[in-house]
Amino acid sequence: MTSILVLNGANLGRLGTREPDVYGSGTLGDLRAVLAEDAGDDTIDLRQTDDEGQLLRWLHEAADTGAPVILNAGAWTHYSYAVRDAVSLVTKAGVTVIEVHLSNPHAREEFRHTSVLSAVATGVIAGFGFESYRLALAFIRRNAR
Repeated sequence: MTSILVLNGANLGRLGTREPDVYGSGTLGDLRAVLAEDAGDDTIDLRQTDDEGQLLRWLHEAADTGAPVILNAGAWTHYSYAVRDAVSLVTKAGVTVIEVHLSNPHAREEFRHTSVLSAVATGVIAGFGFESYRLALAFIRRNAR
């Protein structure tokens, strides 16, 4: 049994009400339920914060405990070198970090086309709504033990 951290950054606590045409109408509670169905005997620890420092502490926790991470850093994806350095710390510790996005950043505003995290993440899945998280979970369950 593996504990999998599902970490969500800025504004993702507003899922379901924030731009549902872009992010869908599902809430974080809905996402938790979807992932719990797919988790089998693994544990999903879904968290959300609008505090960048808290996200860094959670990533440090993953490096220390070896818990694989599904990460949607929200806007921090595009400019936070602090989050990038924390993701790098996790992956260099041999822990899987999958960067996920509900929408396809490359089909949106130009500033969203760049991720400072992608180069240090284990992989990236984008554009499939909640399915992006499900695909990341499936990869972790098959490969990150």
